[in-house]
Amino acid sequence: MNAAEAARPALRVSVALCTHNGARFLREQVRSICLQEPPPAEIVLSDDASKDDSIEVLRAAVNECMRERPGLQLPLRVLHNAVALRVTKNFEQAIGACEGELIALSDQDDVWLPGRLARMVSEFETRPGLLLLHTDARLVGANREDLGQTLFHALEVQPFEAERIHGGRAFDVFLRRNLVTGATTVFRRSLLAQAMPLPPEWVHDEWLGIIAAATGEVDVLEEPWIEYRQHEANQIGARRDSFAGKVRKALASRGRIHVERAIKAEILLARLLESGDRVAPETIEKVRGKVTHQRFRAALPASRIARCLPVLREAMTGRYDKFGRGVRGVVRDLFESV
Repeated sequence: MNAAEAARPALRVSVALCTHNGARFLREQVRSICLQEPPPAEIVLSDDASKDDSIEVLRAAVNECMRERPGLQLPLRVLHNAVALRVTKNFEQAIGACEGELIALSDQDDVWLPGRLARMVSEFETRPGLLLLHTDARLVGANREDLGQTLFHALEVQPFEAERIHGGRAFDVFLRRNLVTGATTVFRRSLLAQAMPLPPEWVHDEWLGIIAAATGEVDVLEEPWIEYRQHEANQIGARRDSFAGKVRKALASRGRIHVERAIKAEILLARLLESGDRVAPETIEKVRGKVTHQRFRAALPASRIARCLPVLREAMTGRYDKFGRGVRGVVRDLFESV
C-alpha cells in the first residue's frame, strides 16, 4: 500500500462530475479535487454532449496531479453522451456509475477548498445515520475574485432554518424551499435506493436533499467549503435579490410556476408512498398538505380581487408558513399577474 492509499479515509469517496462545454474552468476544478488530503477514490465524469475539449482537459488535469503527487492513483471513468441528457439526467448517469460508499457532487467550474473532503467525510465516519451533508460556499467571479457574499447570504438562509436542520427537521425546511446546492453536497450511496431514478421535473440536488431528509439524517456545515463561481454561462447560479427585484417578482406573471410546483409535490408524494415504512406517516401527511397547498395556488383565479378572500383563508391555515415563504408567498399570490 502506498502513502496516498494509506491516507484514504475508511469510507471511499466517488466524485460525480458533470460537464457540458466546461473546458474553460475545468482544470482548476479538477486539480482542487485531486489534491485533496486524503484524495477521493475515483472520479466519474459524465459529459453531456460537449462541443469543446472538456474530456481532454479533465484527463490532462488528473494526469498532471498524479505526476505531481507520487503514489497517487485516481481512477477516472468517462461517460460521454452523444445527445445531451440535460442537468438532472446527466447527474443521474454519473452518480449511478459511482462505486464509493460516499458520493460527492461536482459541477465543472467551482473550486474545492483545501481540507474540504476530509472535513465532510469525518462527519460521515462519526455519524453512521448521516445520509446527506451540504455546506455554504464562497461566491467568486469568473476569475475567482471574491464577491463579498456567501451562498447562504444570497439564499437569505435564516438562523431558524439552519437550527431546524441541525435539530433533525431538515424535511420541514426543504418542504418550504430547497437549500441544498449540489456542488456543496456529499451523500451516502445508500440514498440511491430511494432516490433513483431522479425525476426530470426536479433539479437533482433538491430531489436528493428532500428524499434524504424524508428517509434519514441530513445536516449542514455553515462554513463555506467551496468557491462557487458565478459567471455568464452558469446553468444554475446564486444571486441575492434586491428589494426592487423582489417587487418585480411579486408583480410578475404567474406562468406555470405553481402548476409545476404542484406536479413536483405529487411526484414526491408518490415516491415516498413507494418507500413503505422507511418514511414516517407524519412525513407523508406533511407532503399531502404540501400537495393541497400547491394545488390551491395553481388554481387561483386570474382576477386579483377574486383571489383576496381565498388567499386570506389559506393564510389562516398556516400552510403558507409550512410550505412556502410565509408572508412573501401571500403577497405574491395577491399581486402576481396571470
